[in-house]
Amino acid sequence: SSLEAVTTPWNIGYVQVSSFSGSDSNNQVAFAESIQDPIETQDNQDITGWIVDLRNNTGGNMWPMLADIGPILGEGVGGYFIGPDNTQTPWSFSDGGAIIGSTTLVQVFDNYELVNPHPKVAVLLNRAVTSSGEAIAISFIGRENTRSFGTESCGLSTSNSGFSLNGGYALFLTTAYLADRNQNIFGIPITPDTPTTEDTIIQDAINYLNN
Repeated sequence: SSLEAVTTPWNIGYVQVSSFSGSDSNNQVAFAESIQDPIETQDNQDITGWIVDLRNNTGGNMWPMLADIGPILGEGVGGYFIGPDNTQTPWSFSDGGAIIGSTTLVQVFDNYELVNPHPKVAVLLNRAVTSSGEAIAISFIGRENTRSFGTESCGLSTSNSGFSLNGGYALFLTTAYLADRNQNIFGIPITPDTPTTEDTIIQDAINYLNN
């Protein structure tokens, strides 16, 4: 189900991160660039905050999502996969690259950099945010000047899928839990910082960003 059009004040940017399925590398890069484009289009020196709308993101392949939202998320580790023996594999964003450990899985070649880096961010959640959508939500947990709004997510914040690597290799992470950048483990629903109804979620986010 599509979301209603969102109107924001002149000083607030808005980007919707939808789910993505598939592993074709060209498609992944095109998807990532399709979300970076509206970031670049809206961005200017007056933009002081961003709404990152994850509502109805049912998951799929997290790497193009991570690459596309990276300019707003910022550089560095976004979270961790915590494996059965407490093995910790970070995921991160750097210069247009979505990275697991030290392996870049999706690379946006013309990575956009915000005019005002490190902006305030409001992340929008609902019950339909699942799996890889939750991984993106988790990436924002622990980021400075960030709050989440809405209802708790689905709670499938675990990983048990394969990731194709260059050269025909595949990496399989089974039953890993997702953890935020401070290594707080999920696998449970993500509870928003500010619970809010669909009726007020946009205004609540705007109020936060403007205060």
